[in-house]
Amino acid sequence: MLTGAQIRAGRALVDWTGAELAKASSVSLQTIRRMEGEVGAERSSAANIQAVRRALEEAGVVFLDADPMAGVGPGVRLRG
Repeated sequence: MLTGAQIRAGRALVDWTGAELAKASSVSLQTIRRMEGEVGAERSSAANIQAVRRALEEAGVVFLDADPMAGVGPGVRLRG
C-alpha cells in the first residue's frame, strides 16, 4: 500500500512540486494533496494510486515495503 508519506518523500527525492506530480500522473493537484495529507492514499481510487506510483517510479523513485519483523516502516529511495 502506498502511503501519503511515501508520496511526499518520493516527490521530494525527484524535486517535484505537487503540480509537477499531478501533470506527470494525470491526477488532479487536489487529489495529490488529499493523497499526501490526512486523508491518505488509501482513500483514493486504485487507478489514481497506480498513476501516481507509476509517475514517481518513472522518475526514479523506488518504493520500499514495510518490514515489521525488522521494525522498519514503508519508505522510498532513488533508483541506483
